[in-house]
Amino acid sequence: MQRPNNSRPIITHTNPKSPISETFRTLRTNIDFSSVDEQIRVIMLTSAGPGEGKSTTASNLAVAYAQSDKKVLVIDADLRKPTMHHTFMKTNRWGLSNVVSGQSAPVEVIVETHVHNLFLMPSGPVPPNPSEMLASKRMTAMLEELKESFDVIIIDTPPALAVTDAQVVATKVDGVLIVIDYGKVKREAAMKVKANLQHVNARMLGVVINNVNRKNGEGYYYYYYGNDQSAK
Repeated sequence: MQRPNNSRPIITHTNPKSPISETFRTLRTNIDFSSVDEQIRVIMLTSAGPGEGKSTTASNLAVAYAQSDKKVLVIDADLRKPTMHHTFMKTNRWGLSNVVSGQSAPVEVIVETHVHNLFLMPSGPVPPNPSEMLASKRMTAMLEELKESFDVIIIDTPPALAVTDAQVVATKVDGVLIVIDYGKVKREAAMKVKANLQHVNARMLGVVINNVNRKNGEGYYYYYYGNDQSAK
């Protein structure tokens, strides 16, 4: 498929040979090898605050998985300030909020994107109770149902320090990535995000640090927590 001319470019799709694209493929590989006993299929991304590249990272990681012949679904679970429908130039009239509220079935709101193997579930209309919807049993049941149709599910959530939505979703996924803007977010804020997520027993996969000034031009750096390490 051709990318719509007025959509937001996703570098792993538009320039797959770039250093940044290779970094996302490395991130994909590290996630795949971070678990020996079970496959990580549902991955959530969050950040400390807004404007740190969380949604951009989610879309590029999703493309990296799709390029490895995986059937991938991106879910925009930012029910407050959704952006994924802009990235993929799709309507946000129907989406996640419709499914969780019982108004629609997942198959009715999932749309095919311009990237082969990549599908999108937009957020849908902004509801009055985002946290409650994300915490619902219907949300859990929906994810289990979707795992039967997709190899990998990438979930974009709101910033973790702003609202509790990310903590809620973290209890329902296989692993969590925190996106940090280098030089913008202080160590204390990053550590608070990590502590908040660990408080709900979230499985921390690591940190993606973007806007790093590196000689080779890469803009993203992946840092794996390990068992006892802290965020840098």
